[in-house]
Amino acid sequence: MLNRAISNHYRCAEGFLNFELTGELSEDRGYFQFGPDVTCYGRSCPGSRQNRSTSDLENFLDRAELKGRTVKTAFDPTEVVDNLRLERYVDNPSRAEELLRKLYYKVRPLTTQLLRRKVQQFHARNWRDRSLPHWPVDTTVERLCERLMLLSLRASGAERIPFVWFWPNGACGCMTMTHDVETAAGLAACEELMDMDDAAGINASFQIVPEKRYAVTSEVLDSIRRRGFEIGVQDLNHDGHLFDSREEFVRRAQIINEYGRAFGARGFRAGVLYRKPEWYDALDFAFDMSIPNVAHLDPQRGGCCTVLPYFIGDILELPVTTTQDYTLFHLLNHRAIDLWKTQTELILAKHGLVSFIVHPDYVIEPQTKAVYANLLEYLRCMRERENIWFALPSEIDCWWRARSKMSVVQDGDAFRIEGEGSERAVLGFATDVNGRLVYEFSKATGAC
Repeated sequence: MLNRAISNHYRCAEGFLNFELTGELSEDRGYFQFGPDVTCYGRSCPGSRQNRSTSDLENFLDRAELKGRTVKTAFDPTEVVDNLRLERYVDNPSRAEELLRKLYYKVRPLTTQLLRRKVQQFHARNWRDRSLPHWPVDTTVERLCERLMLLSLRASGAERIPFVWFWPNGACGCMTMTHDVETAAGLAACEELMDMDDAAGINASFQIVPEKRYAVTSEVLDSIRRRGFEIGVQDLNHDGHLFDSREEFVRRAQIINEYGRAFGARGFRAGVLYRKPEWYDALDFAFDMSIPNVAHLDPQRGGCCTVLPYFIGDILELPVTTTQDYTLFHLLNHRAIDLWKTQTELILAKHGLVSFIVHPDYVIEPQTKAVYANLLEYLRCMRERENIWFALPSEIDCWWRARSKMSVVQDGDAFRIEGEGSERAVLGFATDVNGRLVYEFSKATGAC
């Protein structure tokens, strides 16, 4: 159990990852650190835990012990990783906040776009005061895994630990583009958006709202698929009430699942990125794309603190790792791609998934369309310079599922990867270079 999250992260050879607790875990959860830049949330063996993420948390890295080939920690690594990915550290909204949210969606059809922006800006007014997740990209899960891998290297006495590299064919990272279609005007703009994507050599996924927003015809869906793009289901009717209660969610999920089968869609995204991962068992989709990496500016706060895909039961989560175009344009009032570029660089530094949400509805105007054109040109140039895998969400899902079943086995003095799809997999190695974890490839593959 203690090894699961780190083992799944790396898919490394057996025998290298061995974790044990230094004592009995507490009953209550709290915040602590594992090194100066890794904030954890969970139970721990006796020690100081705080109710809030502050700057004076106890550093549990100092309490880690190496006993033979075992790393002894004062917390369960898998529990902490799950708590971050599933946003268990986030306070539940108060009853008053829930009532205000429901009231907002009742009167929303009667309001103007300007008034809605003012409400959203007021809701996000204190976003810079939030310390977790870390803005503008949070890689806490990756840094925690790296720190535990470094300790495992020292405990094992090995020069390097082999693992299945994160992306196929040795790609340094992955990029995916998604378009959420929210209005009839946005639907009408899809053809032009596909033209722009095509010119940049990028295929995207279009998330379609099945009911009430606009007419979804087979001709519309066929035109998207015919051009090499894919279809995802976005909510049911995008009314903000999908997660009001478990009973209502299950009822709607049955209808959403039917639309998924009718659309030939393998992926789902909830409207406004509302989410309750513990309810996802009612969804009949291969993957979900509803959990942000950092959600300071979203209606639902939180963030999964990772830039790599992960499983929630049988569903693969493809986190939203960059700021949505609506947030960029209307809450931050930016008309440039500087933030997107910064986020892309931070994500790729951890070999992560760069995932975008760009709505056809919000890049209709010449100024915002020009911003999107600049983003596409930036991505096109990056594709020419670096070994980045540009993929559709369904392709990422297929790869990550295959990788999750691969294993590294010893073959004499060397190692190799076994499992379906392993011909695309590359052997990576984690090494300790002057106290810092460094990834390498075999000489035949090169380095990332």
